[in-house]
Amino acid sequence: MNILTLCYLLASITFIIGLKMLSGPASARKGNLVAAAGMSVAVLGTIFLYRDDAGQRLGNYGWIFGGICIGGLIGTLAAKRVKMTAMPEMVSMFNGMGGLCAALIAIVEFDHFRRHAIIVMEGTTASGMLIPVGLLIIILLGLIIGSVSFSGSMIAWGKLNGKIKDRSFKGQHLLNLLVLLAIVAGAVYLLFCFDLSLMGTLFYLILGLALLYGVLFVLPIGGADMPVVISLLNSFTGVAAACGGFLYDNKVMLTGGILVGAAGTLLTVLMCRAMNRSLANVLIGSFGGGNTVAKSGEQEQGAIKEISISDTAVVMGYANRVLIVPGYGLAVAQAQHVCHELERLLEQRGVEVLYAIHPVAGRMPGHMNVLLAEADVPYEKLLEMEQANELFPQTDVVLVLGANDVVNPAAKTDPASPIYGMPVLEVEQAKTVIVNKRSMKPGYAGIDNALFSGAKTSMLFGDAKKVLQDLVTELKNS
Repeated sequence: MNILTLCYLLASITFIIGLKMLSGPASARKGNLVAAAGMSVAVLGTIFLYRDDAGQRLGNYGWIFGGICIGGLIGTLAAKRVKMTAMPEMVSMFNGMGGLCAALIAIVEFDHFRRHAIIVMEGTTASGMLIPVGLLIIILLGLIIGSVSFSGSMIAWGKLNGKIKDRSFKGQHLLNLLVLLAIVAGAVYLLFCFDLSLMGTLFYLILGLALLYGVLFVLPIGGADMPVVISLLNSFTGVAAACGGFLYDNKVMLTGGILVGAAGTLLTVLMCRAMNRSLANVLIGSFGGGNTVAKSGEQEQGAIKEISISDTAVVMGYANRVLIVPGYGLAVAQAQHVCHELERLLEQRGVEVLYAIHPVAGRMPGHMNVLLAEADVPYEKLLEMEQANELFPQTDVVLVLGANDVVNPAAKTDPASPIYGMPVLEVEQAKTVIVNKRSMKPGYAGIDNALFSGAKTSMLFGDAKKVLQDLVTELKNS
């Protein structure tokens, strides 16, 4: 076993350990650093220790380290400046870059093997398979999956930051399916094509169709469904990277790709279950698309009751148990730290304070967990949806901070609702529900919420951070 193989083995182990540590907020930061250290070992080992069959080093160190320095600088500045509310779109963009890299590897390797085949065929009458089928399958998988991941992630990035709106048209699902079938048919034909010039044309046609499918796949998807799409695209990138590992017989690249692909796939399945959707709908591009916005007049919005800051402080201060439901409004206001301060003040008064976390709250899986971990909220206080739903009937006060669709009872009571069947936090079962929102505008799914006019519900309007600061002041002065 040579030193480079040991570097790859060490890196693979750190990837697995780092992924395990990411399962808990307390160890997630260290897990990220452990995996990053392993990747550094793998990259530097490849640069300085790799030898080809002729014993030659990589060379081109200026280009290699120039790219590393430029990319590292851009990544560092972007990560330091990004707001927590913009984290999902950054994740989507970075994920798309991974897919693009996998597609570029496929393009470079296909061109390399095609040129080699041309040289071999010149001056001979040989015929038959020009590129080994197994190798060509891996190249095509990397090209197709990486391209779909890249273009889809770019559309997801645009939708998350508001630059791209949901777009759908009649027959779009059929078009998506036809494009996908054309990609598969072209790939199968390419595997057994004996014409080098035709192979090149087919290859780049497949590339174009894969990029188009990525756009068509994500474009019609509703905003409330984006966490699942981001997770799915992440798994695509992992699989595409694993294909690159097969191409180069690179064990660490293969291990990293498999881990990302498997984790992304498992998370996608869990997200689909949480949204009560099928993975098949995601794959044909109909997930959450179409009729996600309720038409005006279809759902009557009853009278609402408002509550003041002082009354809210009294109700919460004399409660035995308070459950806080964080939503995107909390993230937008960057109110996680003052929310933790409110939690501490209530606990000093003998109030039990817990957090109810919906699996798809926010704009990406784990969004709320990351926000609250940033504010040093103990992980033990974060309840999963099933745990929280069991406690709501024994809860005195539920404070909903900017959440909407994940607490909408229409998911259980209205078969005509686009979110019908989606598991939600059953906050209406608590004795008192206080909902903080800026206005009565519908949530990300674009539908009204009957909870807001419920008999137990009171509305507390205003920016989440300002409202929580006022609550903290009121409790301190009382």
